[in-house]
Amino acid sequence: EESREENPRSLGADPRVPQFSFPVSSELYRRLGGHDAPPEWRGRHPSNIYKLGPTFKRAGDRLQLAVTTRMVSTVISNVFGSIEGFAEPDRYIIFGAQRDSWSEGAAKSGVGTAILLELARAFSKMVENGFKPRRSLLFASWDAGEFGSVGATEWLEGYLTMMHLKAVAYFSLDKAVLGDDRLHTESSPLLHNLIETVIKQVESPKWNGQTIYSQIVARNPDYVNNILKPLTMDSSAYPFTAFAGVPAMELSFREQFSDYWFLDTKLDTYQALEKQLNGRLADVSRAVAEVMGQMAIILTHNDRLHLNYQVYSDVTLNYLTQLQDFANELKSRGLTLQWLYSARGDFIRSAERLTNLISSSDEGNERLNRIYNDKIMRVEFYFLSQYVSATETPFRHILHGQGDHTLGALYKHFQLLQLDPSKFDEKRFRKQLALVTWTLQGAANALSGDVWSIGNNSF
Repeated sequence: EESREENPRSLGADPRVPQFSFPVSSELYRRLGGHDAPPEWRGRHPSNIYKLGPTFKRAGDRLQLAVTTRMVSTVISNVFGSIEGFAEPDRYIIFGAQRDSWSEGAAKSGVGTAILLELARAFSKMVENGFKPRRSLLFASWDAGEFGSVGATEWLEGYLTMMHLKAVAYFSLDKAVLGDDRLHTESSPLLHNLIETVIKQVESPKWNGQTIYSQIVARNPDYVNNILKPLTMDSSAYPFTAFAGVPAMELSFREQFSDYWFLDTKLDTYQALEKQLNGRLADVSRAVAEVMGQMAIILTHNDRLHLNYQVYSDVTLNYLTQLQDFANELKSRGLTLQWLYSARGDFIRSAERLTNLISSSDEGNERLNRIYNDKIMRVEFYFLSQYVSATETPFRHILHGQGDHTLGALYKHFQLLQLDPSKFDEKRFRKQLALVTWTLQGAANALSGDVWSIGNNSF
């Protein structure tokens, strides 16, 4: 993708690298041959003809690229601060922000770091004034974020076996302010109800007298699809959910119809960001801090955790509904989705049973609250496939992960039945279906309770 010096674009890959100048990229496009690039791959300059290559139009042309990267081992430094919980200090809510950037990095890391420090200061002051959080708060300043969230991921790797037992949720403050028109979240579905509750209380940074929620639904009543997006690998929150099995969210304000062009470039300065926001950087940053702070208060203060574990029955149903479109093709091959439907049914029943137990129990019973909260905390972890290697397939989550074990990969393979049946691999399909079904059934069994109370009638 080309870039002008006054209007640069991100390459969209990690680690971030400097871009070609606009004249150089235009000359490359002019000489490149091959098929036309699909519309979503094309830039915005009308004079460029976008081709895929890999050949050039003129025989003999070659591209020489000099790479000056030095591969060396470097010590990185993550910095932590904490506020210990008064009732459950071994359970914690984590805030994190990338500290490094290629240049000034105002939007990429500067604003997030400032919000992180302000949240730490505000919660410390609240504790001094008598606030007693049940659970601990952890504030993490990550190093080497520009190289693919290395600081956060290395830390997760060191605590992988116990992270899902201790961490209630993770909130990323990276790229928190890129505009002021709309709220954008990438999140585990377990946190969707929580963010909806909070944005109904926080005032919009742009529209006085309106909450963030009312501003969103006024523009688009389809609230869920409008702002609640799945976690992507570009988010520093992604490894917490897909790798470690901890509910995570990255939240930002953005422009409605344009991007912040200077992200991941040397022109990402506070002056550029202030100009983008028409001088409202402080107001938007304050709104982000309020939203994040309110979510943390709910998760640290309430006796019972505000995580919607039942939502995964709806998420899995969405996939099953899409898979059902291929029922005839499956039937013709003697294949069935019966066991996958059965596993989802068991998960629904387990979730409903837990909900009924919680609602009928004494909220003042600390022992029961601890048991129920532990079950709720571990739901995300239950969706990490235990049947693939964490070293070969680190993102083991069957909904948010990457690999053949995921529902997304299963669906893409399904599509070959109609798009290109010759490429459909029945042996591979059976393995994919088994991996997804076993993981979903395991999540249902784990949520259900003790092994002697689990009915495995489907096996």
